[in-house]
Amino acid sequence: MRKEPQNSLQLEALIQNMEQGHGLAVSEYEGSFLRQTMDRRRAEAGGMPVEAYLECLAGSRAEAEAFCRALRVGYSEFFRNPLTFALLEQHVLPALIAEKRKAEGRELRVWSAGCAAGQEAWSVAMLLDELYGTDEVALDYRIFATDVSGPDLSYARDGIYTAASVGNIRLKHLQTYFSKQGDAYAIVPRLRARVDFFHYDLLDEHTSSPAESLYGDFDLILCCNLLFYYRPEIRRRILDKIGDTLAPGGYFVTGEAEKGIVSEHEGLYEVALPMTVFKKR
Repeated sequence: MRKEPQNSLQLEALIQNMEQGHGLAVSEYEGSFLRQTMDRRRAEAGGMPVEAYLECLAGSRAEAEAFCRALRVGYSEFFRNPLTFALLEQHVLPALIAEKRKAEGRELRVWSAGCAAGQEAWSVAMLLDELYGTDEVALDYRIFATDVSGPDLSYARDGIYTAASVGNIRLKHLQTYFSKQGDAYAIVPRLRARVDFFHYDLLDEHTSSPAESLYGDFDLILCCNLLFYYRPEIRRRILDKIGDTLAPGGYFVTGEAEKGIVSEHEGLYEVALPMTVFKKR
């Protein structure tokens, strides 16, 4: 019966130490995620007791910054959810291309929000390039990929991946969109020209989309495996922003673990069960 109040007090102390001691905001994160991150950092420090770790956090800028880095979960992979990408390839992207054809060649605009090391953005680019390649009318598309992690963005821009990381990619795509560089695989220039990587914070209250996108108006937004790290009110803010920047009839893709979160938002509705693809009302 005493454990929960104690945990709550410890989390309050952690947030206060970070924000008042170092000016680093972490209160937007969901409580259990903060606790898991603290426990992981304690374990890495040899099993340091909670109170001792909180004191360390208060007095060490280096540890505070390391804690913030630990909160930024940047894992991704190519074609991470096969069912969702199959739906994109077979239905969503062809439908969007058909709409663009009717609109006399307006470009198709995609936003990969929280793109990590770029695999998601490149996966969509491969599908679009292949679909556009079979189209009789020359159409244009552009992918904006954003994250808050400088190292991840640098890795994404380099576009060079290990052999182990390209295991989910079809052989045809691997041969078409990558060049072999020793033991690694590099994205070909043809695809690089279609994807731009930018630093952008989804929690920025003063903007609705990356400045480089000018006006948002995205036909497809992907934001996967990110929402559940935040408190409910922060999730709501992110989803409101996504809804505002989606073009009329635009699609939104999220992660499997976030399906329930997005289903509660009145501006979006599911288009194909059990996949995690939604459409703007």
